[in-house]
Amino acid sequence: MNSLFSRLLLSASLVVFILILALWQWFQFNQEFSRDQVQQSLHRDLALHMSHINPLLSQGITSDAALKEAFHDFMLLGPSFEIYTLDTLGNVVAYDAKAEKIKRLRVDTPALKKFIDGDELPIKGMDPRSTKSKKIFSAAYLQSPDGKKTGYLYVIIGGEDFDMWQSLVSEHQAPRFWVGVVLASILFALILFALLARYLTNPFSRLERDLGVLGSQKLSDGLSLPDEYRGSSEIQQLSLHINHLLGKISQQHQAINQQQQARHDFMLHLSHDLKTPLTSLQGYIDTWLLMPDSERSSDLIEVAANSGRHLQRLLSQMLELAALENGQITPEFKPVELTHILHELVLIFAPRAKQQNVMLDFETDSELTVLTDPQLLMRVLSNLIDNAIRYTPAGGSITINSRPHQSEELLHVNDNPVWLCVSDNGSGMHKHELQALKQLKAKPTFNRTDVLPQLGVGLAIVRQLLGLLKCNIDIESVPGEGSQFHIELQQVK
Repeated sequence: MNSLFSRLLLSASLVVFILILALWQWFQFNQEFSRDQVQQSLHRDLALHMSHINPLLSQGITSDAALKEAFHDFMLLGPSFEIYTLDTLGNVVAYDAKAEKIKRLRVDTPALKKFIDGDELPIKGMDPRSTKSKKIFSAAYLQSPDGKKTGYLYVIIGGEDFDMWQSLVSEHQAPRFWVGVVLASILFALILFALLARYLTNPFSRLERDLGVLGSQKLSDGLSLPDEYRGSSEIQQLSLHINHLLGKISQQHQAINQQQQARHDFMLHLSHDLKTPLTSLQGYIDTWLLMPDSERSSDLIEVAANSGRHLQRLLSQMLELAALENGQITPEFKPVELTHILHELVLIFAPRAKQQNVMLDFETDSELTVLTDPQLLMRVLSNLIDNAIRYTPAGGSITINSRPHQSEELLHVNDNPVWLCVSDNGSGMHKHELQALKQLKAKPTFNRTDVLPQLGVGLAIVRQLLGLLKCNIDIESVPGEGSQFHIELQQVK
């Protein structure tokens, strides 16, 4: 009984049965009302005629043994009538029945007066033979020869014998009626259910067919249901939600494909970066081992050591990039003076820059304070300086300063920005590398699934860290002439 079909069938059958039962009750009530109105209208003057044709009643006599005989004769002519005389207060005076059959010895007179005054029919009065039921009647005043009202002639229309015969007939017809009602209800419910089921389930059937067709299509083809479904608003909203989900699935599929391709390209580039120092390390060590002891030079070991340190730096950067992509690094923003960070960078990179004959010029406003994570900003600048030293020829220079910077491509989200510029006159960057790194400005929030294609590990870390710090970056670079990295920071007044 949990299927949609069974629930619809049960609901339709129950509703139809209740509807037919209600209609039958209304029909019974309406039929009884109409029957009482017709019969009481036909017998409106019955009591008046009886009071005129009977000598005793015409004299206003209400209690006399002879009245019982007259009542008996009248009731033989009309077996469904029950005749009573009442006094002016409504007390039952005379009747033709056994005393034990009389259950009520007084009848309320307001209903009789309404009938005699000609009010709208049907009007029901008390039945002397029952303590609860009321029946239609005919009534007339009884008057003495001098015009004094002595009581009422009260005629019940459809008395006890009528009720008995009607009950017998109803008991005989009731089983057939109820069998007919049940069969009609079932038949009508089945027809109604078939029509409703076809109408209500047709949109679902269409939706199921369309989903089946979509199941055989490729995500790359773009999945979508038809725009409209006839039926309830719920099925239309369901189709809209499915289309919305399909659109998201297609977008995520495309994003996954792009990420997979980006990771593939990145791993190719990374493998080249790792292979170079590893090959150099292995080659110099093998050369040193093959040389005679007397000819072995410490220069080979020094070059091999430099390759080992470079390889160690790349592996450390890989671990850092993995931590960034897994969301294991959380920034802690606080006011920081840029001069402290730049002074520490000079101490770190001055020996290496001096060895390669590269000048470092790190200057900024001594009172300039920004809101950032100092350790993460230090990592960003360290990677940029490391790359700059690596690709800047002897006699070149690397500078860091704060300056106004305007870029039509960037939408500034900071209310009080300051731009930190890292520039060099090294080998510069190619167009595809610039495009990959500039993807950050469209995604100022950190997303661990983002991977930069065609970038070294250091620049990939820069991009991830800037996304984590919610910093914009603007890059100007020309191959063979150098690069400028403009990083937007939030100034603290």
